[in-house]
Amino acid sequence: MKYLSVSEIAKRWGLSERSVRNYCALGKIDGAFLTGKTWNIPEDAQKPDRANKNKTMPTTLLEVLKAERSAHLSGGIYHFVQIELTYNSNHMEGSRLSHDQTRYIFETNTIGFEGGVVKADDIVETANHFCCVDMIIDAASRPISESFIKELHRTLKNGTTDSRKIWFEVGNYKKYPNTVGGMDTAQPDEVAVKMHHLLKEYNSIQEKTLDDLLDFHYRFESIHPFQDGNGRIGRLLLFKECLKQNIVPFIIDEELKLFYYRGLHEWSRKRGYLRDTCLAAQDKFRKQLDYFKIRYET
Repeated sequence: MKYLSVSEIAKRWGLSERSVRNYCALGKIDGAFLTGKTWNIPEDAQKPDRANKNKTMPTTLLEVLKAERSAHLSGGIYHFVQIELTYNSNHMEGSRLSHDQTRYIFETNTIGFEGGVVKADDIVETANHFCCVDMIIDAASRPISESFIKELHRTLKNGTTDSRKIWFEVGNYKKYPNTVGGMDTAQPDEVAVKMHHLLKEYNSIQEKTLDDLLDFHYRFESIHPFQDGNGRIGRLLLFKECLKQNIVPFIIDEELKLFYYRGLHEWSRKRGYLRDTCLAAQDKFRKQLDYFKIRYET
């Protein structure tokens, strides 16, 4: 059997490469399969019937993420987001799992070890974070609510050592004061009121800009509403809001981590540090969107 590329099939069928990729992702081309990030399409494959002319192919990143997840597609942008967002966000919080181990957990629900010790919590929180990514995709079009934030936290920390501590309050706001980066955060008895005000002000903004999203993120991290897991919950919410506002999302990786922390620390005095860091992260994410032929706002 001879296999053709997406571009060859697109020319043969008179379609855009984007349409062919989406047909593959949705399982509408029999025999098509991925090798790495490249689709292989049988030479004798039939052009999918577009009987329902009103149906349109996914166009936004959010639509593509939902379509690829529904199709159980491996190697697409959904696959990329799950692994990269989970690995980098957990790694920032001290997880010792490698990138490969994170990928294996996502792809096979197994993990391999070559010496050394890995904390059980790192494995559990990695699997839980995959569920959290699905949650923000499902809820992307809805306003952020306190109940949703708490459910994200409950999902992230479910089954961890922390969840067995009565005082920890998984899925609920903190009971004990905590700090972040040596800075004081909201006292436990202040959290509920401050979170209510934050969400009320943020959700009242009709046309949200990147700065609006970053300001929300800074204020959320300053409140630090949970005993632990605030950074990961905050970055999940940030990614969700980018999807909702059709703003190019971003993932803070090891290269940008220290600049990100500095940006949060300086946000109230000089916004440029965090903004520039996130713009740099956006540039990295755009390369993936370009590769997968996904349109985005410039």
